[in-house]
Amino acid sequence: MSEASDASEADHRRTYLVDPDDSGQRLDRWLAGRDDAPTRSQIAAAIARGDVTVDDKPAKASMRLRGGECVVLRFVHREQPGDAVAEDIALEVLFADDDLVVVNKAAGMVVHPAAGHRAGTLVNAILHAYPPTGWTGPADRAGIVHRLDRDTSGVILVARTVAAHEKLAAQFRDRTIKKEYAAVVRGNVDKGGEIDAPIGRHPTERKKMSIAARQSRSALTVYEVEERFELATFLRVSPHTGRTHQIRVHLAAQGWPIVGDKTYGAPGPKTLARLRKQWGPRAAALVGMKRQALHAWRIAFDHPGDGRRMTLEAPLPADLTELLDALRAP
Repeated sequence: MSEASDASEADHRRTYLVDPDDSGQRLDRWLAGRDDAPTRSQIAAAIARGDVTVDDKPAKASMRLRGGECVVLRFVHREQPGDAVAEDIALEVLFADDDLVVVNKAAGMVVHPAAGHRAGTLVNAILHAYPPTGWTGPADRAGIVHRLDRDTSGVILVARTVAAHEKLAAQFRDRTIKKEYAAVVRGNVDKGGEIDAPIGRHPTERKKMSIAARQSRSALTVYEVEERFELATFLRVSPHTGRTHQIRVHLAAQGWPIVGDKTYGAPGPKTLARLRKQWGPRAAALVGMKRQALHAWRIAFDHPGDGRRMTLEAPLPADLTELLDALRAP
């Protein structure tokens, strides 16, 4: 027998209901897009073993989904010494009880460990302060129900029990959880409206999403004007679907990139020079924003324990408040 192993293995099971909006997607790619999915290699291995069933029948990776199917995934997670560990990291907690904790995530904090970000994440902090009870999934996804981009601040839910995780995940699937974001965009938005445009992986830049993707999923974003500043607009934005980078992609596609968004809206040198010449200090405030001016402001959901409807709000962070103050200046 070998000496003490440096890793352990455990079987895990996920059950999903396919949304009708996801009709036409390949099974393997659809599974990889689930918030609590294992790695692509684990999914591929599970399919090869026959451990992925669709309506109780083993399925191939290339199977096209119709919508409404029940997909069951059984996979083996090999836990490495580098998997998420508890870290004493300060969190701004908006609400906490035995079922869940609601956090105002700071901009710059990654939600869960990944390549290049093994420590300092929200999961590391949660494992220290609010470790989930009976969690059987990978440690680096402990309690995570949904995500925010690294440089998006604001409210995020984390389950503290398996039962709470399942109930919150079901609410996201059923779209009964309502989210509202604060966003400052470049450009003068006249009035509120909605953006109904499918989103998928960018055809040539794999780290980006696009409304011009070869394969895409339906996406709907509703926005209201909160305040106008001529060269910029403060919006309240509600995504009715949960696609990757949805708000950033949709607003940029309308010609209103989020201020500070280096991926979808960084102005070129000529634009910067024109803005500075035309708007002076206010243009400097736009250029000086170090991250995308996007904040998960409010969330409404049914408590997974007692079912009561809850609405929680994360105050606007200092950098966003300072940006708005600078734009209001004469």
